[in-house]
Parts: sequence; structure tokens; C-alpha cells
Amino acid sequence: MDKLESFKALYQRAADRKGGKQALNLLLSDVAPFSKAELKNTLTDDRVLSAFTKKIFQSGFVWRVVENKWDNFEENFFQFNLEKILMMPEEMMERKATDPKIIRNYNKVKTIKANAQMMFNEQQNGHSFIEFMVNWPADNMIGLWAYLKKNGARLGGNTGPYALRALGIDTFLLTRDIEAYFRAHDIVTGGIQTKTSLKAIQDSFNQWQTECDLSLSQLSRLVAYATGDNNVQVA
Repeated sequence: MDKLESFKALYQRAADRKGGKQALNLLLSDVAPFSKAELKNTLTDDRVLSAFTKKIFQSGFVWRVVENKWDNFEENFFQFNLEKILMMPEEMMERKATDPKIIRNYNKVKTIKANAQMMFNEQQNGHSFIEFMVNWPADNMIGLWAYLKKNGARLGGNTGPYALRALGIDTFLLTRDIEAYFRAHDIVTGGIQTKTSLKAIQDSFNQWQTECDLSLSQLSRLVAYATGDNNVQVA
């Protein structure tokens, strides 16, 4: 970890690039995550499944198109009610996948039921899936990423983390600027998704959190602000 710069140095460079500490703090306030209590009290598992599905369909596709069709997804798939999804026979899934009101991609449509099953399985341990994720230790977010990748469908890579962020769950992301930062500091030298790279990145965020009171989401944005070509515009 001796290659990692201090939070103070990282923060100062980001402030210099964003027009000062006041401007930077305002930008960071936009990505403050919800508290655990807020998440547990306001989110239900159908919203989690909806968020997972939206990010899966947005992956490799025009996000705006997915957003414009999302009301049709909600209607077609029973507002992502887990029990109703799991009761759907294969023929119904196939038929719904051909509806022109949604994005017709059967392989992605199939993930809805697969991820509903993952969530239902965890519910059998006596808690909602949102509680399961919210209670996951923040110093091992890569472990939650790995769980979603292993037990879910198409939730690996950046898809799972982006879905967590969309739900308001505190996590860092691996954007191009953030990857560039860790490579420039020789903290990551191999593939960004290898266990070694992910652990090095998690350890870095854990170290920064001992030096400040920012969330993982805010630290993630801070790294992006301190790196790359986003001196003027918001990263």
C-alpha cells in the first residue's frame, strides 16, 4: 500500500481541478449514499430486481432507449414481483421476450427469473434481499460483487456495482478514470477484474476511509475527479 497517495493529496488535487474545496464538496454531496435505515425502510426486493434488470438491459445498449421503455418492462413483468416472476412458465417468458414494447432480447429476459430465484433463495435465510445487501460489510464490497456474479445472472463486471449504486447502496465503481488512476500508481498491473486487482483496489478505498469521513461512493467520485480529462465538467 506504500504506492497509494494519501487522502489529503487526492482531495487537494481534485479540489484544484474542480474550482476549489467548496465546489468539490458540493459535487461530492450529489453522490452521498442512503443510510442503511433509509434503504431498509424504503426499498423492497421487487425494486432490487427491477434495478438489476434495468442495468442488465442497459449494458452494451443505449441507456436512453431502455429508460424510455421501462414502464413497459414494469407492466410486462408484474412490477418485478418475485413470486409472480418465479411462477412464470418458460413459454410465457419466451412470449414476453418478443413483445415490441420492450427490448426483445430473450437471453437478457431470462435473467429476470434467474435473479429472482437468487433473491428468493436468500430470503429463505429470514431476511429480505435488500437487508442482505445493506448488511454486507463495506470493507469487502468486492465480496458482494463476487456473490452477485456467482449466484446471479449477468451481474458480473460493472453491471452489479452500477445496479448497487442505482439503488443507493454505498459502493465504489470501476470507471475508466478510476482504473486509470490505479494503473498510473502501479496498484493494479493486471486485469482489472482479477482477484488480486480487486483486492488491491478495495484495500485502497479501505485505507482512504480511515483518513476521512467520506462514503465509498464519494471516494470513488473523488478519484475520478482527481484523474483523467474532467477538469471542468462533472465526472
